[in-house]
Amino acid sequence: MKINVALLAGGYSGESVISIQSAGVVAQKIDREKYNVYLIQITHDRWFWQNESDVVDVNRHDFSLPLESGTIRFDVAFIMIHGTPGENGLLQSYFELLKIPHTTCPAMVSNVTFNKFYTLQLVKAFGVPICRSVYFNNASNARPEEVWSHLNFPVFVKPNSGGSSIGMSKVKTAEDVPAALEKAFHEDKEVLVEEYTQGDELTCGVLRIHGKITALPVTLVKSKKEFFDFEAKYTKGLSEEITPAPVAQDKIDQVVAVSKMLYDRLNCRGVVRFDYIHDGIRPVFLEVNTIPGMSSASIVPQQAQAAGISETELYDMIIQNAFLY
Repeated sequence: MKINVALLAGGYSGESVISIQSAGVVAQKIDREKYNVYLIQITHDRWFWQNESDVVDVNRHDFSLPLESGTIRFDVAFIMIHGTPGENGLLQSYFELLKIPHTTCPAMVSNVTFNKFYTLQLVKAFGVPICRSVYFNNASNARPEEVWSHLNFPVFVKPNSGGSSIGMSKVKTAEDVPAALEKAFHEDKEVLVEEYTQGDELTCGVLRIHGKITALPVTLVKSKKEFFDFEAKYTKGLSEEITPAPVAQDKIDQVVAVSKMLYDRLNCRGVVRFDYIHDGIRPVFLEVNTIPGMSSASIVPQQAQAAGISETELYDMIIQNAFLY
């Protein structure tokens, strides 16, 4: 009997477009011999499934799909929503209350790792270097002078929760800090400002394969813009992502070791991607992405391919891992 998979896309953030693109790739590549796939779109107004002729709302009381042919009950939720409510623990809590397996980190882990500042404190406690930073927990107490008095330029000003570099700025002078803070606060109620670190930008996907924490081949990211922003990430030709990364093996080994350790210590599940700047001595942690993109422009599918894992095999691993917990 086939497994009923609810493939969730959309969400409430500016990353909803990327989420839908990612989910579209998953829906196309997933093994239809094993899985019945229902693409569920989530917006502020409704949760729904749509085919050529019908739009059907999800019954949120038990997360079922009431079709004329009969009610569909889901065996697993494949969460492909970046940002809220898919990446910050809200949907995870919902599915855990309903005892429906899902493909991502537990609710508590998702909630904490969605907050960049909290994650940095945990990672630092595990002995991993991080960039120097200044954190503002609301716009009313955000004093720009704290940035230039504590950090050296250039700095990155970013929303504390969120992804795809939306609302992020690279700032080179003190006079540009207020505008960058305003831009970031437009996307989030909290803002993180991090000191720039020179080095190779490296990223590593990690998942369990046959129950063992396994790192995928490391990717070197080169942006043709000031930094790897939203446009560079999703516009063909504006960035170069090279997998396996053409850097010294000792750098690769360090990134792999730290990524596997963090996956374990943070109690991650599913596929998670860790981002670093290697300053020539050690990898400096930037952030963790607990629901990395699966679109044609995304890094994790490239890493899987370099490891000899097809997209169909990757999605099968992700689904099967959800049943282990």
